[in-house]
Amino acid sequence: MSKLKINIILFGIGNIGSTLINQIIESQEFFLESKNVDFHFPIITNSTVAFFEKEGVGYAWETNFLQLAVPFKVEDIIEFAKENEFENLIAVDATASDELVKHYNTLIENGFNIVAVNKKANTLPIDLYKELRVNLKKHDKEFLYETSVDTGIPVLQTLRDLYYSGEKITKIRGVFSDNLSYVFNRFSAEEVTFSSVLKDASLLGLMKSTFKEDLSGNDTARKLLILAREIGKDFELSDIKIRPFITEQHLEKNGVLNKDAVDKAFKIAKITQSENHVLRYVGEFDVEKGSLEVKLISEPTHSAIGQLKGSDTIFEIFTKSYANVPIVIQSASPCKQAISRGIITDILKIAERIRNKEAVWL
Repeated sequence: MSKLKINIILFGIGNIGSTLINQIIESQEFFLESKNVDFHFPIITNSTVAFFEKEGVGYAWETNFLQLAVPFKVEDIIEFAKENEFENLIAVDATASDELVKHYNTLIENGFNIVAVNKKANTLPIDLYKELRVNLKKHDKEFLYETSVDTGIPVLQTLRDLYYSGEKITKIRGVFSDNLSYVFNRFSAEEVTFSSVLKDASLLGLMKSTFKEDLSGNDTARKLLILAREIGKDFELSDIKIRPFITEQHLEKNGVLNKDAVDKAFKIAKITQSENHVLRYVGEFDVEKGSLEVKLISEPTHSAIGQLKGSDTIFEIFTKSYANVPIVIQSASPCKQAISRGIITDILKIAERIRNKEAVWL
């Protein structure tokens, strides 16, 4: 088996992107020995500048990036790849950028496979979502995005395997936000005010970048939409009934949280539950009814969702074969190291498919 060289073009060198570079560099020998795959990063970028290195970046990549990165457009990346005749290209989108998603089709048309943490491409209007997949098929390219819904544990892969085996999936539900998992797990388990838990979550940095998306329910809704589309359902984001748990009645006129109002509302919600129940904020797709909801529920403490701890997330998949017993996939709080390993898993899957395609041509 000959060595397979994979050229990774990395968009985004924040926490996740930088961890990805370091993990692959540190494990390079392992990948060569175990998979006979040789990974290179000939281009790495942040939102405004890119570092171009034909032979691939090394341990000094951070210093080199600071000193040598230049402003770029996606067209510059494509041109550089063509000039240097790079093969086996994988563009990794480790951003949350709306703008980069607009270039996915151009990248695909110019020989790039795509691995994405970014949710945006899979929550586009359905016609654009389908156009992307038509383009992938036309150019024989791959697009994997397991880490867009969780750390990289095989939620989407499990769902696909069930769907394409002919299994009838009847319901998908779960707690998809680690931030909100922390909030409601703590509020349910401790004698604390709801506003104090929100403050602690903010101080811990849990809600730093996605505070509004989480509180509005939009992040959970996006993940729910991705899950629904994976089993062939042509829903739009607007089809999801989102019931945010922070509403106008919990806010001052200037939009600031009214602590007294929110604490009173959630204290009532907590003490008026049935015995041995806890509050959880879930996404739910009832396949048979065709309804998608993001909502606050009261859940029995003995259930898988009711037993969540810390910032754990959970996905429940109900099927005809298993009836009322769901397939449960639970994950600990996502960290940059785990998400990066999830990206590597997707990269390795594409590398294997590239090798298989090469074998057919030989």
